[in-house]
This record gives sequence, structure tokens and C-alpha cells, in this order.
Amino acid sequence: MRIENQTSPTLTRQQKQDAAGEQLQNLFNEILTSAGRPGYASAEAYQSEDAIQDDIQQDWNDWFAVSDTGNYPDDVDASALPGEYGNLLVRSYNEGGYADPQGFLSSLSEDELATVQHVNRLADPIDVDALTPEAALNLLIPRPAQIDLNYDGLTQVGEAYTIRFPDSRTPEPVVNAWNEATAGMDPFEKSFYELQMKLPTLLANFQVDEQGRYVGHTEPGDPNWVNPQRDGDYSYTDLTQQMLDYLDYFQHQIPKDQYEQQRSFYSAFQQSLKEQGAR
Repeated sequence: MRIENQTSPTLTRQQKQDAAGEQLQNLFNEILTSAGRPGYASAEAYQSEDAIQDDIQQDWNDWFAVSDTGNYPDDVDASALPGEYGNLLVRSYNEGGYADPQGFLSSLSEDELATVQHVNRLADPIDVDALTPEAALNLLIPRPAQIDLNYDGLTQVGEAYTIRFPDSRTPEPVVNAWNEATAGMDPFEKSFYELQMKLPTLLANFQVDEQGRYVGHTEPGDPNWVNPQRDGDYSYTDLTQQMLDYLDYFQHQIPKDQYEQQRSFYSAFQQSLKEQGAR
């Protein structure tokens, strides 16, 4: 359901950003599924009395206004980016860009591609012909709603692979438990746990010999790349238990405050997973 922008002024900037990001997930879940694409597993049903084109521009503007987007190169007019990119999102919707993102991107001018490049924080100009389907599609989706199209556990945007947790494939009960366990958490600390939750996928693609020594790894995009979290029987509850067992095993090799902090988090997350009925 689309919630009108009546955010309480008492909310922190991060809380406002999270709320605006969820709004974008709901909206673009509707757009993507209507185009025959997978959307966001945890998205709520989209409902609005406004035209979807108006919601695209408004929800994008709402998120951009409360987000820390960083600095742009000196030759980029940062104040014009929200409007220019919002117009491209609307055009993509109107012109079938979410069904054929590469075709839509190919129709853009050099300046329009530069807008897409800068909004997505890409270092190099976009080579449309070199993009994978996921890389192209995510260029036309605001950052919070970008998806893991091929279910490899990574979210590719242009040439960049990003590690996200939760991502578009994370089941709703897991997302709810995660949000509860990380509520009010410092963004830097939260990013530490986000990376740890993706370790099973990253480590599954490293090869070691019988002595446990590194011998090689599989690159994203390789046909041998493995994502254990796409298995329907994958258990996030078991993962939290593995984390707790690891912490207890190495308790005397970890600074006491770090041990207690991390154990407290994984215990709370595990409990919340069980309460949400998550695997």
C-alpha cells in the first residue's frame, strides 16, 4: 500500500530514508511484476489514487531528498539530477523500458546516459552493449528497489556488483526479523552485519585445498558461481546459530566487548526469526 508522505519530524534521517526506500520497493515491485520481472519478495501491495507516473517521480524525489548521496564530480549539476533521472524513470515506464531495459537505454542521448551514470555512482560512462540484463535493468530502478534478477546473491548495477542484505530475494519474514533486530542501529555497525549475512554466498565461491589453503575462486557471472541462499530449504535461523557457535568457539580470541555485542545481536535476530516464522 502506498503511504502518503506524512513522515513524523521526530524520525531520524536514516528512518526517513528507510521508509522512503520501502515505498520505492512497493512501487517498483508493481512496475516490475507488471513487466514480467521478479520484484521485491518483501514488498507490500501497491495501491494509489494517483497515476503511477506521478508516484514514480514523487517517491523517487522523497527518497533522494533524505538520502546521503555523497559528492558528485565538479562538472555534474547535482541539483538537476533528481528531476532528470525522475523524468527518465517515467519515460522508461511509458516506453517499455522495464521489459526491455537495454533497448530503452540504447535510445538515450549521451547526456541522458550520463545522468543515469551519475545517479548510480558509476565511475565510467555506460556501455549499453556490454551490460547484462540485470545490470541494465537496475540502472532504471532507484537504489533501494534494485533487484537480484538472476538470483546469484549479488545485485549488479552497470558494471558494479553490490552486496546487500536484505536484498530483493530475501523472504519477507526474514526482512521483518532483520528490521526488528537492527532498529536504531548505527549504519556502520549495520553494514558489518549485512556483510556477515552474505558470507555463505561469498565463501561458497572460494576453493581451498585439503590443508585449507586458498587455491582459487569463482567470479560473479561465471556459470559455476554458487548462491546457497537461493535453495528453498536454506535456513537463516541455522545461519544465526552458526554465527553464535563461531563466537562461542573463539570467545577468548575476540575482544570482550565485540563478543558480547555480536552475540547479543545474533541472539536477538535468531529470536526474532523464530517469532516471524522464518526458516
